[in-house]
Amino acid sequence: RDLDQIHADLRSPKHLAEHTNTKAAEDLPGLGQFYCVECAKWFETDKSLVTHRKGSNHKRRLKALKTEPYTQREAEAATGQGPSDNGTRHAPRHMEVEIGSNALAT
Repeated sequence: RDLDQIHADLRSPKHLAEHTNTKAAEDLPGLGQFYCVECAKWFETDKSLVTHRKGSNHKRRLKALKTEPYTQREAEAATGQGPSDNGTRHAPRHMEVEIGSNALAT
């Protein structure tokens, strides 16, 4: 699973339940009892899950999950598709232009 999907799993138990319910328990290791949410993996026994959580792959995944995923708005802004922010508009300023000895006001 992608990191943004795992972020959604961590935020919403409903989202996690929807994912885990799509798999038949008979087809999963350990009948689907031992699941690592952060890595989106099932394990045979509780001992293998505990060993996995102490490992470097799990810790690397936890570090990657600390950064928040980009929102759709941020992604669109990065590609130039979002609304532009060019600042506020100013009224044209009064300018005086001097040509030769004649002074013109515009």
